[in-house]
Amino acid sequence: MNLPPLGLDPAKLKFNACLVRAGGKLRHKIFPNNPEGFSQLSDWLKKQGVKQVHACMEATGTYGDSLATYLHEQDHLVSVVNPAAIKAYAQSHLSRTKTDRVEAALIAGFCGERRPRPDARLSVKCRNCKRLCAAWSP
Repeated sequence: MNLPPLGLDPAKLKFNACLVRAGGKLRHKIFPNNPEGFSQLSDWLKKQGVKQVHACMEATGTYGDSLATYLHEQDHLVSVVNPAAIKAYAQSHLSRTKTDRVEAALIAGFCGERRPRPDARLSVKCRNCKRLCAAWSP
């Protein structure tokens, strides 16, 4: 299955999304990092004519957890990857610019070229345990 890649760069209050269209054309948009923003992302994807994506984001903190869960629930493939893999990919493309927009585009490119293995969906108990562990971390 060759789904369009969607690079995501989540932060505390917002997340940057970069969709790679046919022919390599990039579409960028910023959304609030909350349920309303997730719904806006779904609407935006529909406007782009996309039913399912392979979403990819870095495994950095917990800012992307709710977004990943939402995308899983919407039947998208989701890969949460090691940031070192994205960094190596960026270096291989001689990219040194570090903005949220560029980062989302790099992640989308990584997803499209490398096709990382999608993550398994986490059960509600696992998600709650993960949140509790994050809350107790110093």
